[in-house]
Amino acid sequence: MEHQHEPKTSILKNWLSILGPGIITAALVFGPSKMTITSKMGADYGFSLLWVVVVAIFFMMVFTNMAARIGIARDESLLAIIRNKFGKTTSIIIGLGIFVVSTCFQSGNATGVSIAVSEATGSNPKIWIIVFNVIGILLLFFKSFYALLEKLMLALIILMLFAFLSTAIMIKTPSHDFFFGFLPSIPPASVGLIIAFTASCFSIVGAFYQSYLVQSRRKLSPTHETLKRQIIGSRIGIIILGIMSAAVMVCAANTLHPQGIKLSSAAEMGRALEPLLGTYASHLFFIGLFGASFSSLIGNAVLGGSLLGDTFGYGNDLNHPKVKFFISLVMIFGSAIALIFGNLPLELIVFAQSITIFLVPFIGLILFLVANDKEIMGALTNTPLTKLWAILGLILLVFLAFSNFYNLIK
Repeated sequence: MEHQHEPKTSILKNWLSILGPGIITAALVFGPSKMTITSKMGADYGFSLLWVVVVAIFFMMVFTNMAARIGIARDESLLAIIRNKFGKTTSIIIGLGIFVVSTCFQSGNATGVSIAVSEATGSNPKIWIIVFNVIGILLLFFKSFYALLEKLMLALIILMLFAFLSTAIMIKTPSHDFFFGFLPSIPPASVGLIIAFTASCFSIVGAFYQSYLVQSRRKLSPTHETLKRQIIGSRIGIIILGIMSAAVMVCAANTLHPQGIKLSSAAEMGRALEPLLGTYASHLFFIGLFGASFSSLIGNAVLGGSLLGDTFGYGNDLNHPKVKFFISLVMIFGSAIALIFGNLPLELIVFAQSITIFLVPFIGLILFLVANDKEIMGALTNTPLTKLWAILGLILLVFLAFSNFYNLIK
């Protein structure tokens, strides 16, 4: 009997490991700020902006797929490829820029974790900022940190999916309104939220990091079948990101929009659900908020720290002492900002956005050019259809950059 069950267990374990890179990217992108934007879209405009999720997820998948193929095609890291193809200065700009942006936004992740636990326990949120950042740093000292990271992110994604989908299922969703939400429309005064969601969901930095995650997995299992599944795993991870975004929007559209309740944070949605659906739904939502915040807390720090390590020639091995130090720096600086200011200060948001505005289209273009290079990619180079979608994605990134720039200066 043991031999009959072994193959099934092995297949399941294999697929879960292949999903790892895509799951980590989904967990990285779906943080507390994304939850806030998505909740507000549903609360303010009901189901009418569900189509935005589809558009953002589609372009995120195009660029994530490109990055995954780069990770499969080459042994050297993406920053090393960029250093060789475009020069040292280009790789340093990208590496340092991503580190600074990660550090600036780490505060929001630390605050999200603390709110989720403090709301549920009635305790001081500052205590939990310290506790979970210490836990995050301690995780770095486990052997085979990447394997541990995959398991942790998978558990948190399952936690988030359970929380959001359970809450969404508890509410009776009008099917007519739900399906009509996928027809493109722009309600009055919704452009700002559409831009904010698309910019946060179509995360070129998250897509860029996918090449590193796939490469780490490829070194552990370099078979041809595994490489094909890596691409599928990356796509599934991004689809899960879309499902979670849609579930949060559905929750807000069903319960808050009819009441005219306005939101300014994801935590408020948990409290707003309580009188409508009872503490059960509220607690489920806070479980989801915790999963989103803690996964982004770890993932964001790992992204910023490991890419800085690669920028300075230490590689991106998560077990390298220097890389661990850089990851710790992101966590320490982020938690310090959250403790001192209580939340992400406006000046840092403006600073991070100003870097992102110019950095994101630049990274997107570099990623596109690398994936188009036959000498680098071989048979895995972009197809004509992928090139077309990627060019449209780059145009969208430039549009988002100009929109954000206009919002900053007005």
